[in-house]
Amino acid sequence: MAGILYVVATPIGNLGDMTRRAIDVLSDVDVIASEDTRVTRRLLSHFDIENKCVSYHDNNEQYRSEELVKSLIDGNSVALVSDAGTPCISDPGYRVVNLAKQSGIEVVSVPGPSAVTAALSISGLPTDHFFFEGFLPKKKGRQTRFQFLSSLEASIVVFQPLWVILVSFLYVEKSLKNLKKHSWELLVTPLRIFLRKTQRVNL
Repeated sequence: MAGILYVVATPIGNLGDMTRRAIDVLSDVDVIASEDTRVTRRLLSHFDIENKCVSYHDNNEQYRSEELVKSLIDGNSVALVSDAGTPCISDPGYRVVNLAKQSGIEVVSVPGPSAVTAALSISGLPTDHFFFEGFLPKKKGRQTRFQFLSSLEASIVVFQPLWVILVSFLYVEKSLKNLKKHSWELLVTPLRIFLRKTQRVNL
């Protein structure tokens, strides 16, 4: 019988946000595929979990996905985690999930923290409609993406490194001013979340 692929959410801030179910799954699986094994091992150590970890990231996910699915077909259970939050959301993961489903492997979500919903819930922005952009292009295509985003009638969630956040604000302001067919009131809520043992949010 084939194993099960678990997609496991991990804390984006306080380690107390780790669910009991996530701890149980990570303790029971045969292999844990993680974005950065160093980060994941610190998390596992906190909960006294000693299961095998293998790396799964942007640079190896093509061949690692094949290895993991072969292991699943052989009957082993696998947990997929990212450095923080829910895997596959602007993080590596969709390739192994896609390949597993194509191979008839059962894929189970172990829900938990997500930076997207956490940010929206405390932003003060309308949440009846929202668009998740993920990470913006570093240079090429950046202005085009901002023009597209500024045409949406929805709250928009964008992931940005702290060192480019001010530049991004300038692009947002310029893009909105260039749209003459709408009257815009710009409300931007920057959220900063420090990971792992403590969490701080700056509004």
